[in-house]
Amino acid sequence: MALLITDECINCDVCEPECPNAAIFLGPEIYQIDPHKCTECVGHFDEPQCVQVCPVACIPVNPAFVEDRETLFQKYLRLKSQASG
Repeated sequence: MALLITDECINCDVCEPECPNAAIFLGPEIYQIDPHKCTECVGHFDEPQCVQVCPVACIPVNPAFVEDRETLFQKYLRLKSQASG
């Protein structure tokens, strides 16, 4: 499951640098998460780092991108090979 930043985001800028996949970016109004790059930090950390640092708890699971841990790990491996290749 990719994560999603809700409209409760206060644009505090703490989540973007924490994302190991560079999936977080500033959208037109608030930060957004590219679901094709988000692995919920699987392959990097035990917990999603953006969720850990968010002061307003506005980063739930994106219901439009339901993925199990193995799928997230396969996405991590694919992103890793694209970055190194």
